[in-house]
Amino acid sequence: MTEERRGVDLIGDVHGCAISLCLLLDRMGYRRINGVYRHPHRRVVFIGDIVDRGPHIREALHIVRAMVDAGEADIIMGNHEYNLLCYLTPKADGEGYLRAHTARHQRILQQTLDQFHGHEYELQEYMEWFLQLPLFIETDRFRAVHACWHQTLIDQFVEQRGGNRIDKAFLLRSAEEGSFEWEVMDRLLRGTHLRLPNDEVIVSKDGFKRHFFRTKFWSDNPQRMGDVVFQPDPLPEHIARRELTDSQRADLLHYGPDEKLLFMGHYWCEGTPAPIRDNIACLDFSAVKYGKLVAYRLDDETALRADKFVWVDVAREVGRMDVEMGG
Repeated sequence: MTEERRGVDLIGDVHGCAISLCLLLDRMGYRRINGVYRHPHRRVVFIGDIVDRGPHIREALHIVRAMVDAGEADIIMGNHEYNLLCYLTPKADGEGYLRAHTARHQRILQQTLDQFHGHEYELQEYMEWFLQLPLFIETDRFRAVHACWHQTLIDQFVEQRGGNRIDKAFLLRSAEEGSFEWEVMDRLLRGTHLRLPNDEVIVSKDGFKRHFFRTKFWSDNPQRMGDVVFQPDPLPEHIARRELTDSQRADLLHYGPDEKLLFMGHYWCEGTPAPIRDNIACLDFSAVKYGKLVAYRLDDETALRADKFVWVDVAREVGRMDVEMGG
C-alpha cells in the first residue's frame, strides 16, 4: 500500500482527554512502539483543539506531537491552539497581547496554563509548533478544517501564502479585526455565525453570554434562523422562527453535496455520531464534557457511512476508570 492510499483515521477535538485518546487509538488497532502510536496500514489526521479544558493536556500533546513527528499523523490548527498562541503573544507595539487577558479568556485557557506550570520552556516549544500547523488539509480524497471550509478565503490564502500555513507576521495581523488575516482565522477556525436580533443574548450551557449563534454552511435554501443553527444550545423559539433577511442569507456559505468529503470538529455535537450529509462529518462530540471522542475511518468510499465512525464513550469508559483509580 502506498503512503497516499493508506487508510486515514480522522479524530475530533481531544481537549486534553489523553486517556480517551489512548483508548480510541487502541480500539482502532494502533500500538505504542518506542513511544509512538503506529498502525501498519493507517495514519491519523487530528482536527485540532488538543489543548484546554481537559485533565491531561500535556500528555495529549505528547501523544499527538510524537505521532506527527514520526510521520504517523497530521494535524490542523484548532481555534484553541490559535487562541493560546494569541493569548501568549505580545502585540507588535508591546502594548498587551494579541488576545486580551480577560477573565473569560483566562477561564477557557486556565487548565492549559495550570498544567504547564513549571514546564514553561516546554509550553514555549509548543507555541512555536502551533505556529507551524496547517489551517486545512486537502487531498484527492478529502478536505479537513477545524470549523468551516470557505473556498474563497482558502483560495486567496493559498495564492498569498503559497501553502496552508501562517507565520508570525500573519499571526500579528490576524488580531486586527476586519483584516484579511482576521477573517481567515475567524471563518476557518470558528465557523460562520449570525448575530441574534434586537441585541438579544442567549446563555450557553457553560454559562457564557452570546450575541451570536453558530450556523451551518451547507444548508439548501434556508428560510428561518432555526434552519441554519448548528450548536448544542437551541435558539429560543421566537428567534428560531424568525425569517432570514437577504443580507443574512448572503453571509451564509454553501458547501455543495457534490464537493469533496469534508471533516471538521468544533461544534460540540451530541448523540450518536453519523454523517451530517453524504460528504460532511463533524467529529467533535464533546469528549471533555463526558461525551464521545470520535474518529472516522476513511478508506476509498466516496460517500460517508455511519458504520465508519468509531468512538470512546467518555462518561462510561473513562469515568469508570477514574472511579476505579480513586480519581
